[in-house]
Amino acid sequence: MINQFRSLNPVNILILVAYTIFMRLAIIFNMPAELNFEFLEPYARFFIPVPDGGSLFSPSASLFFATLIIFAQAMIFNRVVNNHGLLAKPTYLPALLYITGASLFTQFFFLCPPLICNFLLIWIMDKFLKIGKSQNAMMTMFDVGMIIAIGSLIYFPFIVLLLMLWLSLLLYRGFNWREWIAGIIGFLTIFFFLAVFYYWNDNLNQFYKIWSPLTNKFPSVLQIKYDDYLVLVPTAVIMVLAAFQLRDNFFRSFVSTRKAFQMLFFMFVLTIISVYTKPGFRVYHFLLSVPPGAVMLAYYFSNAKKRWFYESLFVLFALSIQYFLFV
Repeated sequence: MINQFRSLNPVNILILVAYTIFMRLAIIFNMPAELNFEFLEPYARFFIPVPDGGSLFSPSASLFFATLIIFAQAMIFNRVVNNHGLLAKPTYLPALLYITGASLFTQFFFLCPPLICNFLLIWIMDKFLKIGKSQNAMMTMFDVGMIIAIGSLIYFPFIVLLLMLWLSLLLYRGFNWREWIAGIIGFLTIFFFLAVFYYWNDNLNQFYKIWSPLTNKFPSVLQIKYDDYLVLVPTAVIMVLAAFQLRDNFFRSFVSTRKAFQMLFFMFVLTIISVYTKPGFRVYHFLLSVPPGAVMLAYYFSNAKKRWFYESLFVLFALSIQYFLFV
């Protein structure tokens, strides 16, 4: 499987389609009776009246459209990783690992705000990977700030990615105060128009409440079943192997590649800890960590040497996901 996806053979797209369906067999045979989720945060629904997802889509329709979205994101994500040369050569491994990562939990299989936000997250990744090659990063930072603001209207924890503006500038560029404030100006531009809309509707007090989740304490208990933790064990093993692989190749890699993986590591950590900004979070929050995490996983399988080991490891990885989804 892994060896097959180490090439850009167009046949791999058809295999990916079949693999995506295969990874959803457990939920197809055990469809929930109903779903309940919101497309936008309550403060955004004030001016964009969108009903909750449960009333718009049946569970089967939600699964179908979410599967299409994940496959589309995998293709876009694969193109971004290959275009920036993050792996040894262009492959379909990023798409394969993206789909695998987006199959870890049953909550990942249905339409939800983080799933929509992943389009924006992949777009942000692409822009960050370009700033080291550009003469001036002000417009890029401004654009990213606006993208983060739009993502925050869909799913508030997306706001934590504002920290990536400065982390990326620290990694890629020398200090330029204009670039450091451009992203914040882009972010505030979107929320300025939001504040104006609230003011026109004589509801400015509700606008101030938008920021209240930033004062939340980090949750001490995550509401995930014990079995759900077990499915993360093979994921963690591969991530550790990827870390060793990165360490061994770190100083032999291009400087841009080193910086890219450092940026993706920070993004991976931030998407996980941003859970504290969402009271009563759901497991689908961790869909945000799939894009940066999938790059790490793809890096390991792209550079692994012993075929019998990495092929067996991937098969165990995929089958363990299926097992814990069925049980």
